[in-house]
Amino acid sequence: MARFVASFAPTALVLALAGGAAAPAQAQNGDGWNPPRLADGQPDLNGTWNNVGSSHIPLELPEALAGADVSQEEIDALVQQRSDARKAVTWQGHENSSGVGAYANYWFDWFWKEPAGVDAPALLIEPAGGRMPAMTPKAAESVAWHREHLHDSYSTMETGDRCISRGTYGIMMPTAYNNGKMFFHTPNHVVILSEMIHNSRIIPIDAGAHIDGGIALWNGDPRARWEGDTLVVESRNFKAVANQRGPGSRAPQTEARHVVERFT
Repeated sequence: MARFVASFAPTALVLALAGGAAAPAQAQNGDGWNPPRLADGQPDLNGTWNNVGSSHIPLELPEALAGADVSQEEIDALVQQRSDARKAVTWQGHENSSGVGAYANYWFDWFWKEPAGVDAPALLIEPAGGRMPAMTPKAAESVAWHREHLHDSYSTMETGDRCISRGTYGIMMPTAYNNGKMFFHTPNHVVILSEMIHNSRIIPIDAGAHIDGGIALWNGDPRARWEGDTLVVESRNFKAVANQRGPGSRAPQTEARHVVERFT
């Protein structure tokens, strides 16, 4: 993500999967940069952030490029092809054979973002093949059923379409538009307010155990702790829903979901 400050100079915010715990550290990082801090020494996450620069990058590599025998030249060619396609975008409307869609590309955040550096081939960096692990047969059956019955009633519709939530995963991932996020950081909490659907994730810091396992929440029950200058957030107690990122999603949410995020 990029952080907007008075000069609009971006500062990095990294989101990844990992674990661990420790107290906030005062030491500088490897490149000598020391982040702004709260009065108690925690790195200060307050501010307005966005991940517009990643909004056009797909989550996964194409299946044809996900094998171990794929060369770096082939991946570089894919990235260059995408870059050329972005530069060729115009203001003109276009036909969309897959559905109504948007009239033209200026509806999308990435249209307004000047390319900076070389794009990543995919957002997913682990597993190394750049593809999500295969779903279990039960999960695949659930996804197929809900795709077929998506509009049977309000209860089968995707929660984002109902403007309830895009889910913890959906809130933090880049999307077509409304990629802004405001972070409100106090010594005991971080609140992440998402521009899309205006969801607020209220994340306690060092708050102890999770709530009772019988209580299920749309975005889970988060608990944060510090690992050096990295805020580690673990979320459990999710409400079971078929889909929180649209009918093409491969990530049905179950009560067993366990999400670990790292903010650095």
